[in-house]
Amino acid sequence: MVAAPPAWNRTPDPFAELISAEAIAARVRELGAQITADHKALAENADVVVIAVLKGSVIFLADLVRQIALPVFVDFIGISSYGDATVSSGVVQITQDLSRPIEGKHVIVVEDIVDTGHTVHYLLENLGTRRPASIKLASLLHKPERQERQVSIDYLGFTIPNKFVVGYGLDVAQQYRNLPFIGYVTNP
Repeated sequence: MVAAPPAWNRTPDPFAELISAEAIAARVRELGAQITADHKALAENADVVVIAVLKGSVIFLADLVRQIALPVFVDFIGISSYGDATVSSGVVQITQDLSRPIEGKHVIVVEDIVDTGHTVHYLLENLGTRRPASIKLASLLHKPERQERQVSIDYLGFTIPNKFVVGYGLDVAQQYRNLPFIGYVTNP
């Protein structure tokens, strides 16, 4: 018997629900099916590597790769422009690099959120220098109101308003990543 997830008492917490766990699960299934369709023929000629951007995309990655009906390799890259703040510092740092080369491989970068676009633009440029066969971006969330740098999102979960969000891997000062839904901060 599978135990039910914990019931979250949101009353004392500084956020309100924006996207339900059910809506996230449904959209992740759709994205997995789309990635499978788009990469089925490609996977016959070269490895497909799914790269999670640490730490925020780990939960999204775990659910997404289980919906991709192809053999995939999983790797991780740490990149940060926030630290513990709720606003990007604008300074991008690689905090952990990939464990294996991606040359000649079909790469899918899994990001939790694209807001200004600076961090993911830097990351895609960096990974592009490593000569992958192709590179695509999957992002759970996009905040177009904050976008300062044009970035093409190949697989998008949800477009959201300009609110600081937590849950489903996203955090504020390393907390609330384990919430099963996406909430927005009401009292940071």
